[in-house]
Amino acid sequence: MTIHNPLTPFLSHSGVIVLDGGLATELERRGADIADALWSARLLLDAPEIIRQLHYDYFAAGADVGISASYQASFSGFAHRGLSREEAAALMRLSVELATAARDDFWADESNRTGRLRPLVAASIGCYGAFLADGSEYRGDYGLTKRALIDWHRPRMAVLASSGADLLAGETIPCQIEAEALVELLTEFPDTPAWISFSCQDESRVCHGEVFADCVALAGASPQVVAVGVNCTPPRFVEALLTAARQVTDKPLLCYPNSGESWDAAARCWVDDTGLTDFGPPALLWQAAGAQLLGGCCRTGPDDIRRIRASLKNEE
Repeated sequence: MTIHNPLTPFLSHSGVIVLDGGLATELERRGADIADALWSARLLLDAPEIIRQLHYDYFAAGADVGISASYQASFSGFAHRGLSREEAAALMRLSVELATAARDDFWADESNRTGRLRPLVAASIGCYGAFLADGSEYRGDYGLTKRALIDWHRPRMAVLASSGADLLAGETIPCQIEAEALVELLTEFPDTPAWISFSCQDESRVCHGEVFADCVALAGASPQVVAVGVNCTPPRFVEALLTAARQVTDKPLLCYPNSGESWDAAARCWVDDTGLTDFGPPALLWQAAGAQLLGGCCRTGPDDIRRIRASLKNEE
């Protein structure tokens, strides 16, 4: 089975792809109210233009891929807000339209094209735990079967697979069974490429406890999975995780860790810690460990992406 891989031109061009950074936490830093079970998806209803602006700022900072604001968007979550399935699907499509419009605005300025390829848009497929909004994406203790997870993910994947995004981004997957569900579900959309990235609790295990390398091997075996790796994981674990992943797959590896601070699910706030303040030097270590797609997740912003881009460019 041969599938179009939108990452190939970028990897051929420079060998590395810069991803964007955190969405919800950066929107909050800019004054947006995301104190809601929908998290950043709430702004698809209330303030879509601020999402579009942040996507633009990430492209301007050097991101080759913008990830849509659909991580927490689900039919179940929107139904809890009283929205119909038609309204929910329209908001999911809007998340991709906002990223695409920002990309097109950025690319329309020829001064932005020097040394760059036209950026991609990835439609975020958040884990089931994101819908629960109780920190489950960092535990993976859903108690659901693979079939139940497939059935839950299917309608959203159907919308986003036909949204015009260049690929899907299965993000912050905390358990092996959910990766199995996504890999099987992808076969129902055979022309759709995707990446799958896991949230991890330490240097060798995903958040639910399964061996990260086993999860990577499972995901990487899918011909539709064009990259696999780790996200929303403390930076201190990333190098070892990438080293383990490189032993079990030849697919491009990706990493977009959080800043290293902890999330208090009960209080719904970040706990001040010794978070990473400069992503430039670590990005070189992650690249040396095998990562070809690098960016940031929660508590990172355009400045972090700019530092990653500058650090990787200086090594060319």
